[in-house]
Amino acid sequence: MDDSADVLDAVVVGAGWAGLGVSYWLTRRGLRHTVLERGRIGETWRTQRWASFHMNSPNVQTVMPGDRYEGPDPYGVLTRDQFIALLEDFAWRNELPIQADTAVSALTQDDGVYQLTTSNGMLRARNVVVASGNLNCPVRPIASDGLPPYIYQIDASGYRSAADLPGGAVLVVGSGQSGVQIAEELAQAGRTVFLATSRVGRLPRRYRGRDVMIWLEESGFLDVRREEVIRLAGRIPARGVLGSEHTISLQSLSAQGVVLLGRLTGAANGDRLTLADDLEANVRFGDQASDNVKRHIDDYISQARIDAPVSDPDPAETVAWRRPDTFIGSLDLSGSGITSVVWCTGFKGDFSYVRLADALDAAGQPVHTDGVGVLPGLYFAGLDFASTRKSGIILAIAEEAPRLVEHIARHS
Repeated sequence: MDDSADVLDAVVVGAGWAGLGVSYWLTRRGLRHTVLERGRIGETWRTQRWASFHMNSPNVQTVMPGDRYEGPDPYGVLTRDQFIALLEDFAWRNELPIQADTAVSALTQDDGVYQLTTSNGMLRARNVVVASGNLNCPVRPIASDGLPPYIYQIDASGYRSAADLPGGAVLVVGSGQSGVQIAEELAQAGRTVFLATSRVGRLPRRYRGRDVMIWLEESGFLDVRREEVIRLAGRIPARGVLGSEHTISLQSLSAQGVVLLGRLTGAANGDRLTLADDLEANVRFGDQASDNVKRHIDDYISQARIDAPVSDPDPAETVAWRRPDTFIGSLDLSGSGITSVVWCTGFKGDFSYVRLADALDAAGQPVHTDGVGVLPGLYFAGLDFASTRKSGIILAIAEEAPRLVEHIARHS
């Protein structure tokens, strides 16, 4: 291994919460490193979140390593811009070595030393932490290619506000976290909204006197290992829908006038979409997921002998939903007045710059165990469900970062 002075102990790619959290611990360990960011600190949060976006975790949980919340609103939630300011302040206070406006085009290896080709030159390091995120490249179904040209198409990451969409009705495809929040915002803005639903669970915002995220952290629900999640569900499931400030259910959306549809299955005859007959099953799945989480919390409260209040009815979960009179198996876009489609159909990571044999799988996603890559000195931080249910949530970096940095210290 090359021990020359120009070889850093580590390079971190990405200055979001994961990359900054790792840099914090590298700094504390006295390891020579830099953090490369293609734009500004929190660039993905700046450019891939809508204007009214709020965090889904309460303020008391939205903290970086070494910090604790001491403000007046522990169970409130930060706006997009407030969260970006939190990241900037964290980097400034801890004097983290960030190189902004430095995009990485290639990560390679030469004689045991990693080489990073960037827009500002070449860097060399014994260790690399990839913290550029695995939920920043939108994925659209093939049906999007068949829509007529008069339909304005945008992904959740490109959506900013209802006012930015053309006049007319809007079809939101996908009822995960982004889909339901965007559908609700559009409905509250007075737009006619159609929502093509999917099989996604739901969480109540509050339960038995507390924010549900507090219960899930305290009870160990978030510490369930990735392997166990896969065993129970057969795969890594989408995270349950959690409204940032209140519960959002498919029923509550229908009560606000959103027209609920089954899962989008394809496009036919130009401007006609085909839909599955699974709407009621999707509604029931959300109900069942919420009930399962509540039972988990109830069991924890009972076993820990916590004096918690009984649950109050949640309006979003008790409201009657507006069922379509008949099954809607196809949707005529022009006949329904739809001029825009917002695709909320998932994300993946762009790791195309990682040009290391065996580092990525056939789908171009990281091969790792608990964030430790298959190559010595290669690490991945901030991946969704990397180790546990908590992975991918800002809460996780307080545990993930020091563990990865301990690996790096040994390898350096």
